[in-house]
Amino acid sequence: MGMTWLRWLVTARRHPSAWLLLVQLLGVLLYPLMEDTAGGRAVFGAFGILVLALALWVVNRSPSRLWIALALAMPAMVLSLLAAAFDNAALGVFAHLLESGLYFYTAGSLIAYMLQDHQVTSDELFAAGATFTLLAWAFAFAFSVCQQWYPGSFIAAVAADQPRTWMELLFLSFSVLSGVGLSDIVPVQAEARALVMLEQFAGVMYIALVVSRLIGLTTLRMGMRRDD
Repeated sequence: MGMTWLRWLVTARRHPSAWLLLVQLLGVLLYPLMEDTAGGRAVFGAFGILVLALALWVVNRSPSRLWIALALAMPAMVLSLLAAAFDNAALGVFAHLLESGLYFYTAGSLIAYMLQDHQVTSDELFAAGATFTLLAWAFAFAFSVCQQWYPGSFIAAVAADQPRTWMELLFLSFSVLSGVGLSDIVPVQAEARALVMLEQFAGVMYIALVVSRLIGLTTLRMGMRRDD
């Protein structure tokens, strides 16, 4: 039993990208339950801190510099806690701004990690999924900052005059990044449309550069195995 637990722990430590991807996908399922109550919002904050910690772990395993990630993560964590404690929206906006920067930096770190190797490993496949979710979160936080600084940036078919919830902004981000479309949430301010266009570009380039490279390396390795 002890050896089995030790092997499981060693395997888990080898795949920080898998843990980050798992937690973020779990968040997609749990966020709707967290938005409507004070207790849920507290859990939301704690969940965000867990994601930040996993992001730091991922950066530490990549070629990027950990101190840059820490410089973004630590003030973001403090501002998030203060915003929740004092119900201060302004602090929350700056926390989201720093979190957006951290997720962009972590996504860039994972891309650098995937591009530095010429052999596709299981952790790199997990990293490909985690990078996508990191970009989706990063732009969702950017959308949140945008609608705070420019009220009315996004409208929807339901309660068009109300600010969009976090889940709505995350849904928009996933829709844009994946190329599916905008669905029922539409950017109407110029600043919001600029962010959406940047995310559309990021989604296309991610598929063109990262995903296509992983597919090419996998196909090459399979071809070499057949030749052998």
